[in-house]
Amino acid sequence: MVQSRATTVDEFMLEVGPERLPFIQGMRDACLRTLVGWEERMAYGMPAYAPPGRSDISVAFNNQKQHVAFYAGQAAIEAFKADLAKPGIDCGKGCVRYRNPARMDFAVIEAMLRDIRGRHGAMC
Repeated sequence: MVQSRATTVDEFMLEVGPERLPFIQGMRDACLRTLVGWEERMAYGMPAYAPPGRSDISVAFNNQKQHVAFYAGQAAIEAFKADLAKPGIDCGKGCVRYRNPARMDFAVIEAMLRDIRGRHGAMC
């Protein structure tokens, strides 16, 4: 799945295969738990999160063919580059790609989400 046609995140979750579902659900759970009060919506064919009333997105994730992608932004990736420097994890300017989803460290992901929330507004 590169770009979903789902109109809701619940519909998107139904498209995820059973081998990736625990990891994609883990991403959603981490976002919902950490980004309390933020809006969850589909954007660019993937689940996305933004402070209330904002049209732009601050966080997104996707189930790509070869990896799970976490769109955290350049500042978060730079702040956590030491935690992300592990085999099977590839970082771009604003994206973390987990080629092996079992390598996803949800403690680091939630720390990144807290960092993003702090920079974009805890309660907007």
